[in-house]
Amino acid sequence: MDLLVKLYDVEPDTDLNRRLKENGVVIRRALAPELDTIRAWIAPRFSAGWVSEAQVAFSRDPNACLVAVKDGKLLGFACYDAIALGFFGPTGVDEAARGLGIGKALLLRTLLAMRERGYGYAAIGWAGPVDFYARAVGAIPIPDSDGSVYTGLLNPLANGRDG
Repeated sequence: MDLLVKLYDVEPDTDLNRRLKENGVVIRRALAPELDTIRAWIAPRFSAGWVSEAQVAFSRDPNACLVAVKDGKLLGFACYDAIALGFFGPTGVDEAARGLGIGKALLLRTLLAMRERGYGYAAIGWAGPVDFYARAVGAIPIPDSDGSVYTGLLNPLANGRDG
């Protein structure tokens, strides 16, 4: 199911931003020369589809991929306008870095970037942790959105590819 977020209600979490900064975690827009590194990082942790979506996010102007970095190491990423305009995602955090608030920080910063681009609302497609999104940003289910824009997506296994 897809979720809807009112971007005009999204606010930064200054306490979370401070905690991450104190721990050396920086959330920022990805840079063009980082594309191959980010794609290589996403592939074994998530899926080939997410690699493709991140590449599309990089093609936007400005680039629509944000990253969480500590000491030059990628900890997580979040994209928007990848599968469709106005959609948040994909997003993911390295398993070893989960539970530190990085996912929430990426979510908030990305949604705020969308608001700055002029969006009033964002869709979160095929939302996994619905309760997380509801708590973090007041996301609500979009009725009858079970297949979403992903309906009819090519099956990599049926086409001779894993992932």
